[in-house]
Amino acid sequence: MKKSLFLAPLLFTLAACATKGEMNLAQQDIDEIKSRLALAEKNISSARQEAMEASEKGSREALKSLDNLRRGSADMQANLDTMRIDLQVVAGKVDDLGNATKKPFDDLTMLKEDTAKGIKSIEERLAKLEQGLQDTNTRVTALAKTVESPPTADAFYKQGMESFRAGDLKKSREAFNKIIEQFAEHKLAANARYWIGESYYTEKNFEQAVLEYQRVIQEYPGKEKVPAAMLKQAMAFRELGDAKSARFVLKELLEKAPNSDEATLAKDLLTKIK
Repeated sequence: MKKSLFLAPLLFTLAACATKGEMNLAQQDIDEIKSRLALAEKNISSARQEAMEASEKGSREALKSLDNLRRGSADMQANLDTMRIDLQVVAGKVDDLGNATKKPFDDLTMLKEDTAKGIKSIEERLAKLEQGLQDTNTRVTALAKTVESPPTADAFYKQGMESFRAGDLKKSREAFNKIIEQFAEHKLAANARYWIGESYYTEKNFEQAVLEYQRVIQEYPGKEKVPAAMLKQAMAFRELGDAKSARFVLKELLEKAPNSDEATLAKDLLTKIK
């Protein structure tokens, strides 16, 4: 009886040490997963940087970079899947350890709680990493479409108009400027210049709007947007308080495009400008 009483505490102590040792092994597994997680985060950041650099390179080099990014993304996804499986194994070990002993040792309970918090933190980071990887893959796919199908003037014009309607005037100007820079002889170039003027007019930057409308008039004579540019230029002058210039432009419009829809509006506007 005395021997049993003596051995009982010893057995509890040995069980605690063994269990704690297993918990330490579980903690080592978690530390290893954390290291692999940090490496995955670094790889995803590198992939994003490569995607940005690829968008600035020529088509052939960009396609080569895209192939590398695709392979890298696939490898990172495999690593994330492996880490998630390893994490589930570690979580299972922690649960098994908790069920292996019924006596709630304080130090073991604390260690188990710390391990559970660590697992939860890693799961959250894994979720963020997977979202980041998904965003990177989306960017790579979009970039691949851009490289494989070179942008056209029509595509830029559509983008510019969508941005204009959405109220993103700066982005709309960027798209319209690409038409003027890359497709200077295209039929949409005059329209693009006109809508650049419209974007400034919408922003109430009337001085810049006047200059853009003037470029439509001078650089694209005979184009259908010229009467519209003259009408809006007169309206911009009026907003600036320059009634004299506004009347001059309206009279020019009536003289050069008397049968246009803008001429009718110009007549009405002339009666209002004093």
